[in-house]
Amino acid sequence: MLLGSHEVDLFEDARARLEAIAYRLLGSANDAEDAVQDTFLRWQAADREQVRTPEAWLTRVLTNLCLNHLTSARARRETYVGQWLPEPVLTGDRMLGPADTLEQRESVSMAVLMLLERLSPHERAVYVLREAFGYSHAEIAEIVNLSEPNCQQIYRRAKQHLSTGHSRTEVDRATAHRIAAEFLAATAGGEIEPLVGLLTADATGIADGGGVLPARRTPIGGALAVARYLRGLFRPSEHKRGWVGGSPALYAGVVNGDPAILAQVDGRLVGVIMLEQTPDGITAVHIHANPGKLDRLSRAWATAEHDEPLLEAW
Repeated sequence: MLLGSHEVDLFEDARARLEAIAYRLLGSANDAEDAVQDTFLRWQAADREQVRTPEAWLTRVLTNLCLNHLTSARARRETYVGQWLPEPVLTGDRMLGPADTLEQRESVSMAVLMLLERLSPHERAVYVLREAFGYSHAEIAEIVNLSEPNCQQIYRRAKQHLSTGHSRTEVDRATAHRIAAEFLAATAGGEIEPLVGLLTADATGIADGGGVLPARRTPIGGALAVARYLRGLFRPSEHKRGWVGGSPALYAGVVNGDPAILAQVDGRLVGVIMLEQTPDGITAVHIHANPGKLDRLSRAWATAEHDEPLLEAW
């Protein structure tokens, strides 16, 4: 059934919200775009005269597509090379969705996106729809085809699973620049103690190269172990420059609401290091080097306003 301009406009008005829901559910901007496109095809084929509330219909279709995708994604990630991290997205990108409340901003932090991986698909959907988008339990029950009391119970259970014991520090661009500059100076400096001092005692490090670029395949735990790994990673060599196709310039930025160091070669991003900052220090370092997860971020970064590089030629 062909879409009229009104039906197309209805979908386009909902697209940004649908993308934001799908990104939180899937942890991948690429997969989120695919899910939204599949939703559009369902909208195109639907008997739209029977659709009373297009927004609710589109949300239900999208969510169920994402639930199906999450079930198959678990099997695919069992064969993923090394550690899997959610796809990083530049703060300000519409894919991150609403950011009016603390809960909405935290729901797209790398820490929460990783914790969401521990939830079942239905737990993840109920939590995201409730916490980030403010749907009522009655609305969520209709979307995911569960009872309202069941949704309430699932939401309480999901909140318990997502408790970290850490309080993230919200950052603006200037704060992120300061944190990234301190981190880079400590990492590239002559002594390891300043870097250890920036990390919490229980700091963790995770690197995702996707089997495309070399990356440690197991998580690192403890400030000293993380600091030693980072010192080795930041030691320049021709071999490392060969991996990324040149000598990267290192910039400070804000990615998923966290301070980040972005490595750029010839106008494209080749790596991102995200720092989970708490009042006690940096509690997690997430290293993204899988090129397949950097396309959207690289395009956004190319048109974004940013400061001069912290380091011109690594």
